[in-house]
Amino acid sequence: MTKTVSDDTPLVGANSPFFSIIKEGLDGLVDGEDYYDLLAEDVVFEYVITVPGYPRRVEGRQGIVDLYSDYGDYVKLHSAGNLRVHRDPETSVVVLEYEVHGTSVRTGRPYDNRFVSVVTIKDRKVTHWRDYLDPIAVFDAQGWPQGGGS
Repeated sequence: MTKTVSDDTPLVGANSPFFSIIKEGLDGLVDGEDYYDLLAEDVVFEYVITVPGYPRRVEGRQGIVDLYSDYGDYVKLHSAGNLRVHRDPETSVVVLEYEVHGTSVRTGRPYDNRFVSVVTIKDRKVTHWRDYLDPIAVFDAQGWPQGGGS
């Protein structure tokens, strides 16, 4: 399954293309109206491949809400796409591969990143999320090191 979601989706804010593509990838497996509703109260997120200054582990739905609350101060997402969904019904694990596209608020540079998210579901809620991203895409968009790019 390949899908592209643009920023004209019903969800609002800087993360709406991300929220929409995740909701699409988990369709029929989880209950909830928006991205945060999909998460169990005690969800655990692990960021395995990430960038300096970003937490390695966040516990609880409110922790994720807080983590993503100022995302729009750094990146404005325009679209998300190339969704690939791999489901293992025996283990209740879903692997989502997807891309996000946007612009760095600070530098105006393009932000194009690829992710692999390994999601565990129990009782129709996300209970565990393990995330992998391309840190070089973040560095290029934010201009790290100073004046750098790939």
